[in-house]
Amino acid sequence: MAQQVEFGVDTFGDVTVDANGDRLSQAEVLRNVVAQGVLADQVGLDFFGVGEHHRDDFAVSAPEVVLAAIGAKTETIHLGSAVTVLSSDDPVRVFQRFATLDGISNGRAEVILGRGSFTESFPLFGYQLSEYEDLFEEKLELFAELVKETPVTWEGRKRAALVNQEVYPKTASGALKAWIGVGGSPESVVRAATYGYPLMLAIIGGAPARFRPFVDLYHRALAQLGQPMLPVGVHSPGHIADTDAQAREELWPHHQAMITRIGRERGWGPITRDTFENEADEGALNVGSPETVARKIAATVRDLGVQRFDLKYSNGTLSHEKLMHSIELYGTVVVPRVRELLAADDTSA
Repeated sequence: MAQQVEFGVDTFGDVTVDANGDRLSQAEVLRNVVAQGVLADQVGLDFFGVGEHHRDDFAVSAPEVVLAAIGAKTETIHLGSAVTVLSSDDPVRVFQRFATLDGISNGRAEVILGRGSFTESFPLFGYQLSEYEDLFEEKLELFAELVKETPVTWEGRKRAALVNQEVYPKTASGALKAWIGVGGSPESVVRAATYGYPLMLAIIGGAPARFRPFVDLYHRALAQLGQPMLPVGVHSPGHIADTDAQAREELWPHHQAMITRIGRERGWGPITRDTFENEADEGALNVGSPETVARKIAATVRDLGVQRFDLKYSNGTLSHEKLMHSIELYGTVVVPRVRELLAADDTSA
């Protein structure tokens, strides 16, 4: 298992603060995200993902542009979205942008398609939230035709039909890698299997092991549909510092502010320190020293049998300097230690 697992990081481009607690401009945050992506490549990580949001607290609304800047400065790391909100975008343009990124990065582009947990893009681009599910289903159907990179003939209800239409640019490999991002609905898991896409599970709360039924469902659906076995990945939040105490103290005020702010919008109660500590101890929050985080990630990989783990290292206004240190520790200490732990499992087996 140790050799089969890839390790990545991803970010939503959270607007951060400086050492004095002053908010950075979104422009500076974008430049910092590029620097973070370059560092992720330097420390040997497999993937760097950037989310799409259209809000004041996140700087990235055009992930492909940021990823192209990173691609021009890196050599080996794969680059992708986390996620692309396909429901409120045009599948043709999504394919074109990621095919362009693939060319710039010499074949390192990936796209993770999702419906998005934030809905600001719907009114911004003129879509109705009442069509949330229908839009994603239809646009995914079209995207599945586009990635074949052959002339497309397709007709739906939400956009103009295509008749024997070529779409450019093509990728060098003829196969842009695409995943489906899932938050935890069985229907979404089966949809990913139906279209033959790898599955990316967003595990942002609770014990990761409780997602095992979704992995099993995905594998059963692939088998029943005659699809080949495909990778399953996990996206979970975390923060790494030199010690457990330091990591938790650094993260807590920023995590608290972020969850409280989003909670006000969605009707949640305020997060407590006890809830935070429980998530760090038993839940999906991978926070602590390199050894602590490595053991927790190894347990998640072991329990779920996944082929990729992406650490969402950005956490609200947590500073750029701390994010860089977290990435460095993740790539140079945590990932090698996770591989050791998984290799020990293989030896024992």
